[in-house]
Amino acid sequence: MDFLTLVSFLSAAILLTLAPGPDNMFVLAQSISKGKRAGILTSAGLCTGLIFHILAATFGISAIIYQSSVAFAIVKYAGAAYLLYLAYKAFREKDSSFAQTNLNTSKHESLYKKGIIMNILNPKVSLFFLAFLPQFVNYQAGNVSLQMLLYGMIFLVQTIIIFTFVSIFAGKLGHFLHKSPTISKKINILQGSIFALIGLKIAFAQKN
Repeated sequence: MDFLTLVSFLSAAILLTLAPGPDNMFVLAQSISKGKRAGILTSAGLCTGLIFHILAATFGISAIIYQSSVAFAIVKYAGAAYLLYLAYKAFREKDSSFAQTNLNTSKHESLYKKGIIMNILNPKVSLFFLAFLPQFVNYQAGNVSLQMLLYGMIFLVQTIIIFTFVSIFAGKLGHFLHKSPTISKKINILQGSIFALIGLKIAFAQKN
C-alpha cells in the first residue's frame, strides 16, 4: 500500500461517503428528528454493519450473494420491508410534537440496532465493497485479502468521522426546526418520507 494509492483511495472514499445515499440519509433523518446524539448512535450501528460487508467482500461471501439471484432478492426485500416499517411508524406519529431530549439506555440500543439492521440488509453495500476495494489492491504484493481488509477498515474510519460531523450539523438544524411547533409536528413526516424513499430505492435496486 503505497502513499499515492492510499491518498487516491481515501479521496474516493470520502467523496463516495458524502454522496447522497441510504446510509447518510438515514443518519440525517435520525439526527434532525432526535438530535445529534441519536445520529451518532445510528452512525455507530451503520458502521458496525459495514464491518460485516467488509469481511464479506474480503472473504468472498459478497460474490456468493451476487451470483445468487435468490439470496440477493431475499436480503434486498428484507431491507426494503424494514425501512418501510420504520416509515410506517414515523407516519403514525406525525401529529405528535416533540422536542429533542436525552436518550435513555433502551433508546441507545434501539438506534444502534436500527443502524446495524438497516446496513446489513442492504446487499448493495456488500456489492459496493466487492467492486470498489479490489481496484486499489496491489496483486503483485500478495496478501490480497489482507489488503482489502485494511482498505475496508480505512473506509470504515473515515465513514465514522464524516457521519459524526453530519450528525452534529443535522442535530443543530433539527434543534432549530423544533423551535417552531408547526415545523416540529412535520418532522416525523419528513423522517418517514426519507425512510420510505430509502426502502423503495433498496427494493428496486439491481445488481448492476
